[in-house]
Amino acid sequence: MIRWGIAYIYASYNNTIIHITDITGTETIARTSGGQVVKSDRMESSPTAAMIAAKKAAETAIEKGVNAIHVRIRSVGGHNGPSNPGPGAQAAVRALSRMGLRIGVIEDTTPVPHDGCRKKGGRRGRRV
Repeated sequence: MIRWGIAYIYASYNNTIIHITDITGTETIARTSGGQVVKSDRMESSPTAAMIAAKKAAETAIEKGVNAIHVRIRSVGGHNGPSNPGPGAQAAVRALSRMGLRIGVIEDTTPVPHDGCRKKGGRRGRRV
């Protein structure tokens, strides 16, 4: 029997957070981040850290009976952040599938501005 869960992967350029919930999204099953598995700050967002964190989260999820997941990848987004996910996103998804979890839908849930606030940088833009 397939028991579904949802894996929320938040991948910024500073860290990668993996949060696995049940199918309704209300109950947390596992939650890990890149910062929990590496020592130095600059390694938090690396694919290696994301892989180890995803492996850790997947082990907990499998223990609790989840064997298939839908993946929701989120980047910083908004009106100032980058809207493409950090380096850890790809590695995390690969690690989850390698752990034996079946992957259903992979979707992008990055917040998109509907022309809210003014972008930073002033009238002439960012001068480099």
